[in-house]
Amino acid sequence: MEIAFLAFFAVGYFVLAGADLGIGMLLPYLGRSGEERGRVLASITPFFLSNEVWLVAAAGVLAGAFPILEGELLGGLYVPFVTLLLGWVSRDAGIWLRGRVERAAWRAGCDGAVVGGSWTVVLSWGFVLAGTGREGVTALGAAIVVPAVVALFCAHGLALAALRLYGGPRERARRFAGASGERTIYALTSGGMALACLLAGSRLPLAENLADPATLALLTPSLLVITPVLVASQGWLWWAFGRVRIR
Repeated sequence: MEIAFLAFFAVGYFVLAGADLGIGMLLPYLGRSGEERGRVLASITPFFLSNEVWLVAAAGVLAGAFPILEGELLGGLYVPFVTLLLGWVSRDAGIWLRGRVERAAWRAGCDGAVVGGSWTVVLSWGFVLAGTGREGVTALGAAIVVPAVVALFCAHGLALAALRLYGGPRERARRFAGASGERTIYALTSGGMALACLLAGSRLPLAENLADPATLALLTPSLLVITPVLVASQGWLWWAFGRVRIR
């Protein structure tokens, strides 16, 4: 059951937060002016923190149910994980602080933090996903996986931007959807996110590294309580804020 919980939280993070990161990566393309970039970021502001909670939940399951494997992953992929955290902080700080000062230079600096942080997080995830096997990160694996992960995050972000925005930013995002439409592209990229996450997870020796039964007896009931609350809160956020396009 703990493997299913880990997969559920990890897939939830990649599907939900992956679009936020894709929008952050493409912020200069989607928003050609400071006002447009503000609207682009407003499309993800209600959700980006709650989307990150899914990663926190996945990390908690990994640490609680697979403590030895967690140590091996952090040790073997120390640099990508530290780089990911630095990018995460930079991206979130840029979003939070952008509106605090009414100066173009300040906002441009925050936009740069969002873009740089988003690219740093996604590139780091590419190396992490490439290194989940027993052989770790190989040059060939990174050369294949990292560009594929970058392309997937960008496509996912464009699909969400087309769904959430009006005007010029929406038209730029829709150029890559073609006749398929943004809803179809978002569904396809969500499936791609889930597949990439599950393929990486399938390379981990999860079953062999489960914690002892006493630990699992405490962890499982907690997860059974937390999971519906997380899903319900996420659903409420999208019901309250996700139905309105940002003008």
